[in-house]
Amino acid sequence: MAMKLPALRQSVVCLAALAVWLIVTALFVGFRPEHAVLALLLAAMFFITPASRRLAVALLPFFIFGISYDWMNIVPNYMVNPVDTEGLYNTEKALFGIHAGSSVLTPNEYFGLHRFDVADLFAGVFYLCWVPLPIFYGLWLYFSGKKGAYLHFAIVFLLVNLIGFAFYYVHPAAPPWYVAMHGFEAVPGTPGSVAGLDGFGRITGWNVFEGLYARNSNVFAAMPSLHSAYTLVAFIYAVRIPSSAWWRWILGVVTVGIWITAVYTSHHYILDVLGGIGCAVAGFAIFEYVLMRIPAFSRFITRYKEFIR
Repeated sequence: MAMKLPALRQSVVCLAALAVWLIVTALFVGFRPEHAVLALLLAAMFFITPASRRLAVALLPFFIFGISYDWMNIVPNYMVNPVDTEGLYNTEKALFGIHAGSSVLTPNEYFGLHRFDVADLFAGVFYLCWVPLPIFYGLWLYFSGKKGAYLHFAIVFLLVNLIGFAFYYVHPAAPPWYVAMHGFEAVPGTPGSVAGLDGFGRITGWNVFEGLYARNSNVFAAMPSLHSAYTLVAFIYAVRIPSSAWWRWILGVVTVGIWITAVYTSHHYILDVLGGIGCAVAGFAIFEYVLMRIPAFSRFITRYKEFIR
């Protein structure tokens, strides 16, 4: 198939956007090989064929999500507001504390004393799904011809992230494992930890989480738990639009599994999980029932749908 180049204006916008992203990232975050790979992939998809160009534009919400997450390293949230290390812990204990003899434990502390190999294995499986599964669901929508529904889902996914990221700056918060390991003093630059996910590596011999969390440069982004939001957004759309029953079952089971895992592994408090659920519901409601009723925004989404179709 012969290459059909995009219009000149589209080409300039694409190349300029890629250049700005790479320059800002190199100057303020640090350039990594995956940045070059992603930039080349995006450029190739945009220029090779009209079909790949439409897919590249359709995937923009997910790319923007990744870039936004990376760019939070430019100004870490602990430089903006004080880190909550003790308040969440005490509130969690007051609301959900478990009595163990003369002590009151948070659910995280209780699970830390009651670990099971089967639970450790499933915890790792569920947590590996938190981003890939929603993306796979979105691609299924796209390639099944439900491109309008895909776009709604993808933009809500991005909006939920932006809501969560904003809250990270309003209320920086330490995860349960941090309090267990370091106490209530917030120390910037503390490396991430696999916490209760270590059991998955011990059982399988696959230390995927060690690599992921070793690169987490900011551990004070526990509230809300966006782990708890992503598959929930996908589940909401799997119920809202015609989807295969197996998608609803998979997304429903994995969503609940991630909620339990977040607490079981001491990566999040129950309060964090509830915050993530709130972000998912809020993002969906804001997009579908507020933004889509604004004529200018609705027209933009209509044009976006027409382009990716």
